[in-house]
Amino acid sequence: MDKIIAFLEDNLLTCSWKQYLGQECMGCGMQRAIILLLKGDIIGSFKMYPALFTLLLMFIYLAFHLKYDYKKGHLILRYLFILNVIIILVNYLIKIT
Repeated sequence: MDKIIAFLEDNLLTCSWKQYLGQECMGCGMQRAIILLLKGDIIGSFKMYPALFTLLLMFIYLAFHLKYDYKKGHLILRYLFILNVIIILVNYLIKIT
């Protein structure tokens, strides 16, 4: 696991939005939050990018829904998507103020 974390830390992608406009985008912090989560720093990961946990939950649920075809799975995915959009927007608004 240490090799994976070291690889991720050494190969972070640059944010074009931040590079050209000088302001963080709505996804800034996600890579660092994933690295913090892999290191076991859950609180630090949440502070870095709060939507990471609901995004992970949504993608895990999506995988199960695709495999088992839940009856109301599409509705739950829709609500998880809306929740993620709200969290991302609120986090972005807090960052830029």
